[in-house]
Amino acid sequence: MEYVEIFDTTLRDGEQVPGCKLDSKTKLIIAEQLDFLGIDILEAGFPISSPGDFNAVNEISKIIKNATVCGLTRAVKKDIDVAAEALKNAKKPRIHTGIGTSESHMKFKFKATKSQIIERAVAAVSHAKKYVEDVEFYAEDAGRTENEFLAQVCEEVIKAGATVLNIPDTTGYCLPEEYGYKIKYLKENVKGIDKAKISCHCHNDLGLATSNSIAGIQNGARQIECTINGIGERAGNTSLEEVVMIMRQHPNLGLDTKVKSEMLYGISKLVSESMGMPVQPNKAIVGANAFAHSSGIHQDGVIKRRETYEIIDPKDVGVDKSSIVLTARSGRAALAYRARNVGFELDKLELDKVYKEFLKVADIQKEVRDEDIPKIIQSSNI
Repeated sequence: MEYVEIFDTTLRDGEQVPGCKLDSKTKLIIAEQLDFLGIDILEAGFPISSPGDFNAVNEISKIIKNATVCGLTRAVKKDIDVAAEALKNAKKPRIHTGIGTSESHMKFKFKATKSQIIERAVAAVSHAKKYVEDVEFYAEDAGRTENEFLAQVCEEVIKAGATVLNIPDTTGYCLPEEYGYKIKYLKENVKGIDKAKISCHCHNDLGLATSNSIAGIQNGARQIECTINGIGERAGNTSLEEVVMIMRQHPNLGLDTKVKSEMLYGISKLVSESMGMPVQPNKAIVGANAFAHSSGIHQDGVIKRRETYEIIDPKDVGVDKSSIVLTARSGRAALAYRARNVGFELDKLELDKVYKEFLKVADIQKEVRDEDIPKIIQSSNI
């Protein structure tokens, strides 16, 4: 079993979402919980962006005991100097620097040639290397960068001392097979690739962030950059809880993480409440409906054997139990199960009578709750 390192950027990319700004105290609470969760790298912020971000990275660096603490920079000397200062108290510091490599970024953002982009990338990595041993290089918009040039950039930054190569699908454009092939191409065509770890940083503009990240690790990447609840710029980032549980549920991949999965639901709630970003009910792994069943056929199957409709044990991600939700689509088995939970053991004839009354109530209400069950039974005259 090989380990894939989890690089959490909830406090950097996640906090870039409009309205999700956190105060320093809350950042420290979340950072400490992420460290307990078992992530490998914590991207604490973008130190030069504001005094608040600088202070947050500085303070987080002091309390993190296990994870590497990372600060983001542009390929700008001053950015790197400031990040190094913010990270000076970290037990395991990393500077994350980089530059855009796609045709679009080179032509319109930097107005630079390929050789100039490589020169700036190498200079940034070399400068960061003066401060820390662990330097990650990001090739922004790598998803739309021509593979041959991307390989050339990667080769040169490895020579300059980069220990991690971040290959971002910045716009969420790639299909999984395209992104997977890009990682494979780099593994096979970059000289010295064994000296660096390849990292996936995928965005969710087309809903493919998690799929692309999994395609990346299937083709040799060994770090995934992600966020709790998949929050992040625009449509968000790869969801930490999703990639962790995909690896756990597919041991044939031969890949796993050090994440304590039983903490996932709790930290999802912490981040959601702290940032004021509700988790959609049908969100995989941590959504309110992830382990809820309202269809009669599904309910009957789950009551008989949970694995019939659930591939994950709720307790493995920190959820107490599956939910049998009573609606007009529920069957007799679900009604009997919920009645038993509130102290009513119904035989078949009693259940038939109660079920008719139940359907009348269920057609009026969206959901029948525990407190409704005694009233329904009383109205059934059993």
